[in-house]
Amino acid sequence: MSASFHLVVMGVSGSGKSTIARRLRDAFGLRMAEADEFHPPENIAKMSSGEPLDDDDRRPWLEALAGWTGEQRAQGTSTVLACSALKRSYRDVLRRPVPDTYFLHLHGTEELLRERMRHREHFMPPKLLRSQFETLEPLQPDERGASLDVAPPVAELVEQAVRLIRPLLPPAPPED
Repeated sequence: MSASFHLVVMGVSGSGKSTIARRLRDAFGLRMAEADEFHPPENIAKMSSGEPLDDDDRRPWLEALAGWTGEQRAQGTSTVLACSALKRSYRDVLRRPVPDTYFLHLHGTEELLRERMRHREHFMPPKLLRSQFETLEPLQPDERGASLDVAPPVAELVEQAVRLIRPLLPPAPPED
């Protein structure tokens, strides 16, 4: 198995996880997954109705995400995953197949993120944002990762993320 790098762009809804993950995918040639696409229909229906998910709802979803990352690692493929990863226990599941997973926590004020959510189409209604902030457990000192404030423009945020991540990537394989 060749060396690979695994990144989770995390944060509450509206923090820009998908946007930043796509930009990092493009910058570094990573395979990307959008965690929202792994939710079973029951989870989407629950959130769409304004009811937050609980740990029992999230468990199979997190296991599916960890399975995807583990498969990519087995193939030597580097990845970026856009996923809320709100609790330490959720991140523990996500890093199980790849213990050195790097977490990039995008954070901002509730007011800023609520305003962003009003201007997008998504199954997650803005009224659930408060429950995500209440659930959020910031990265702990022993967790591999960094936090970035999402107030700056996207281009600036991407530049900051690229500077953080570039040194962590495995060397490119030699050309034949």
